[in-house]
Amino acid sequence: MATCVMIQNPTNGLTRKGYFGFSWTYFFFGWFVPLIRGELGVAALHFFFTLITFGLWQLVFAFLYNKQYMSRMLEKGYVLKDSELVMENARAALGIAKV
Repeated sequence: MATCVMIQNPTNGLTRKGYFGFSWTYFFFGWFVPLIRGELGVAALHFFFTLITFGLWQLVFAFLYNKQYMSRMLEKGYVLKDSELVMENARAALGIAKV
């Protein structure tokens, strides 16, 4: 089950929800999830792989999607901005060292 953690871009103050853990949303809706989150290139790639694997990609990638999404957001400059307990759980799940 996915757990919500707030992330914030320190340069412009934009705050978004990030998730870690199994993605039920991706499991049921597949490539629509990155499409709705504004990642058009990722959505197109996931759509292609879903077609090629006859939907098996969607089942397997539900375990990986949230971690990869959070990794992309953190690479764009977002930082964890939530309670210390939630941030500690997110760091452990995502493999991030505390700074």
